[in-house]
Amino acid sequence: MKKIDWYILRRFLSTFLFAILLFVIIAVVIDITEKLDDFVNNSLTFREIVLGYYVAFVPYITALLFPLFTFLAVIFFTSKMAYRSEIIAIIGSGVSFNRYMRPYWVGGIFLCLVLMVGNRSFIPWANRVRLRFEDTYVNNRTPIGPVSNIHLRIDPRTYVSIMSYDPAYRAGYDFILSRLDGQKLVYKFEAESVVWDTTRKGWVTHHAAVHLINGLHEAIWLVHDTILKIPMLPSDLKPQQDAMEGMSTPVLTAHIEQQELRGIQGINALYVEKYKRIAAPIAVVILTLIGAVIACRRIRGGSGLHIALGIAISSAYIVCMQFSYTFSTKGSLNPLIAVWLPNLIFGLIAWRLYIRAPK
Repeated sequence: MKKIDWYILRRFLSTFLFAILLFVIIAVVIDITEKLDDFVNNSLTFREIVLGYYVAFVPYITALLFPLFTFLAVIFFTSKMAYRSEIIAIIGSGVSFNRYMRPYWVGGIFLCLVLMVGNRSFIPWANRVRLRFEDTYVNNRTPIGPVSNIHLRIDPRTYVSIMSYDPAYRAGYDFILSRLDGQKLVYKFEAESVVWDTTRKGWVTHHAAVHLINGLHEAIWLVHDTILKIPMLPSDLKPQQDAMEGMSTPVLTAHIEQQELRGIQGINALYVEKYKRIAAPIAVVILTLIGAVIACRRIRGGSGLHIALGIAISSAYIVCMQFSYTFSTKGSLNPLIAVWLPNLIFGLIAWRLYIRAPK
């Protein structure tokens, strides 16, 4: 890294920090105007609002548009350099175009690593804090009502079926636990109702019966109220709203494995959340290269045309990303393909622009 590299890198990072800081301030001001009535109605203090919400809101909104603001920052400062003929002077002094791009690679990879580390644990923590605050003081969500027809696989051989479950009382009705040996049913436990016992960490059963099945022979006997300890918690039986955004990557991975074991449908959304935590940081590098190549040429229209072109490419990236995510979560598109498809498309665009850039 030479002086010119540090000069470009400082311009890169300082422009990015200025742009993201300006956007965060605007986003916070708009968010305050939208939630001001909720803050006043709940008699929240300034300390509770800042430490309980905005300390988490700022990382969330920053991570949300991190790649796009990296792209716009590169477009802005590189266009200024081109307009002042700084790039012409650099290339004219004998520096190759590949060598000139080194600080962009360094800056893009650095910001990529920052976002990647944040997505692993810090951003999920911020989402947990933010969502907890919004659920308590802003959204005023009504308690979740009874859930019907629950079917879970709690281990490779054991299945649970509950006709109705009430999250408010942590009580399930028409409970059936079945155990298979291969494809044969060998054990069945039926109970009129089960209630979660917080003290003993188990399910208290009422009016239960046990069935032992051996081919055509079946033994049945009644069981008095007892405690049933199985790997199933009340949280597994009620819908979790926005829970995946608040899970760290290791927790999310374990949750996906558990949901797959239980045969839960709609698991694509979990995979999309997991994969995009890697795909979004890689997009930072791709968009950095696109921005650097586009804005390095001095053209008629100056920085304004470069910025307009940058906004158009950013919009195209967002549209492509949202379409692919929707086709995966609502359709049958493979989550891995859905998450990486925008990066693949814009990676090819970056490569094509780089090859055709004047050297």
